[in-house]
Amino acid sequence: MLQKGYKTMGKYFGTDGFRGEAGVELTAEHAFKIGRYLGWYFKKANKEPARIVIGKDTRRSSYMYENALAAGITASGSDAYLLHVCTTPCVSYITRTEKFDCGVMISASHNPFSDNGIKLMNWEGEKMDDDMQDGLEHFIDGMPADLPYATGADIGKTIDFYTGRNRYIGYLISLATRSFEKHKVALDCANGASWMIARSVFDALGAKTYVINDQPDGTNINVNCGSTHIDGLRKYVAENNLDVGFAFDGDADRCLAVDENGNEVNGDKIMYLCSKWMKANGLLPSNTCVTTIMSNIGLFKALDEIGVNYVKTAVGDRYVYENMKENDHMIGGEQSGHIIFRKYGHTGDGLITAIMVMSVMIDTNLPLSALAAGCEMYPQVLKNVEVDDKDETMNDPAVQAQVEACTKELGDNGRVLLRKSGTEPVLRVMAEAGTLDACERNVNAIIKSMKDSGHLLKIR
Repeated sequence: MLQKGYKTMGKYFGTDGFRGEAGVELTAEHAFKIGRYLGWYFKKANKEPARIVIGKDTRRSSYMYENALAAGITASGSDAYLLHVCTTPCVSYITRTEKFDCGVMISASHNPFSDNGIKLMNWEGEKMDDDMQDGLEHFIDGMPADLPYATGADIGKTIDFYTGRNRYIGYLISLATRSFEKHKVALDCANGASWMIARSVFDALGAKTYVINDQPDGTNINVNCGSTHIDGLRKYVAENNLDVGFAFDGDADRCLAVDENGNEVNGDKIMYLCSKWMKANGLLPSNTCVTTIMSNIGLFKALDEIGVNYVKTAVGDRYVYENMKENDHMIGGEQSGHIIFRKYGHTGDGLITAIMVMSVMIDTNLPLSALAAGCEMYPQVLKNVEVDDKDETMNDPAVQAQVEACTKELGDNGRVLLRKSGTEPVLRVMAEAGTLDACERNVNAIIKSMKDSGHLLKIR
């Protein structure tokens, strides 16, 4: 299967904001200019000062960007509201429920602390539209060279809005219809944005809560912890005889789970068990789960077994949400744990995901291992290859012929996928099959066809 690109991302803003090494690719000056443009753009649209809310994760550089953004916003005559340390879905929720013009989250998600990012959300708490970001990118590059500064009483205000975080916590607590009091739950906060929120929610819902990696120091976010390093949580759950564990990433828009035996339950399995439960309870009106093309074939076979339809989008939660909104689907996400329950939020929310999994466990009175058992993951091999030209390689007749040959060989018991990186001269070659040997053989066959055609530069 050859995957074509969806949209061309901008110079600075990709599918998940402006991200790069702090102080190098993403500077305080960038943040100031972004604030300047946001304050000017929404003030012009409203014909009055805009209200823009800002949240941040626990990276040391997040404080620098928060100050720079607020300075830019107020210099353009609009008001900056500071949520301080909170999660990305918290910013999304507060933006739409408190009727802000725009939401900004400072985070590089699961990246190391030395990176950071700026994510923009529209008034509905959704990812900002491309047209607005195109104008912002032009301004960053000096077109126009400057925007008018506010003066006198027209200069904007910076307002402490930590109470918004408390409103979000209250909202999360309201989503659970039953107490968690009989369950021992571990939470891995990745030393990130969820460290002050996750325990509050689960304690309030009555769980016996065990929290790890909740001591952020500005440099330890995602370090050997959280959803990208889940082995620590697996060991913790098993050694302490807990019922379930949940691991979040740096900004807590992702969640992976660990069952009572210490086995990982990834995003595909979470989508499966939640879709099954939602269908049984009349909460899946379109009878459809939205995935990306990278979800495991095991998920698709499991959904077939329970009679739930599925749609595959390009890689990126943005594309998942756009499809869900356009077609009124209620659940969708990625294997990485970025899962959207559209009835409750407009972006992936790790804490909502954890609450939904708990709800399924409590309602069915089944352990997580039993709930996930119906979705068996197929072995997978993924290799990144550097090529001379991505499009020419993908369209090369010899490469296409090899992809078709591999697809035919695997039949219904596997698949191959060839897709472009959005930022590098790299193609990603993936195979899923009944055995690792079959995966390796088919991936290598496709790479060999690239080499024989003269496109391959190196295997990364």
